[in-house]
Amino acid sequence: MKAWLKNQWSELALAFCEDKFKIESFWQEIEKQYTLKIRHYHNLSHIYNMLLQTESIKNAIVDYDSFRFAVWYHDIIYKPTKKDNEEKSAVLAKNRLKMINIEENQLKMINIEENQLKMIKNLIISTKSHKVILNENLDNSYLLDIDLSILGSDWGSYQKYILNIRKEYAIYPHFIYKKGRKKVLQNFLDRKTLYFTESFQSKFETQARQNILKEIELL
Repeated sequence: MKAWLKNQWSELALAFCEDKFKIESFWQEIEKQYTLKIRHYHNLSHIYNMLLQTESIKNAIVDYDSFRFAVWYHDIIYKPTKKDNEEKSAVLAKNRLKMINIEENQLKMINIEENQLKMIKNLIISTKSHKVILNENLDNSYLLDIDLSILGSDWGSYQKYILNIRKEYAIYPHFIYKKGRKKVLQNFLDRKTLYFTESFQSKFETQARQNILKEIELL
């Protein structure tokens, strides 16, 4: 998995930057962040699964490169006790991608345009509340749907997911975690649909609602 991920990152970044040392240093940062001990769910496996799904809907994505950069960086800063992870992740993404643009010979390379940097930043920020904030196309909707596709997995996979989420919030006693988790889950149930695109609604909506209801019963 890790070798595949590194190859995917290099392939994407090399389209914008010839500096292999810079691309390697950014990969090392990505790898380090996503393999921190606190990460039991929001780790490289999560990125791997999102990128696999991204490939499966490639033709539906308008800005495929920006979409993939958003996937890579959307959880790069993650501390369960903090409420500004997405904002910090978005800032880090913008800073790193601006550095990718700095080349001695830009005539050969494609720049990541300013509007793309802004789009990537907003895509990442949208994962905080899981609400669409970019309506020009369905890219934002697909990113949020992919990020939450685990909710519609089979019950066995869902159980592993909730166990890993609990590990990430191990600092909190059960009565506090239970209250917070129920609130998050209920907010999802209260939405008209959990997923924003027809394809994900068709594939995951029913199972996701069943899983969430079952988890609430177990809390």
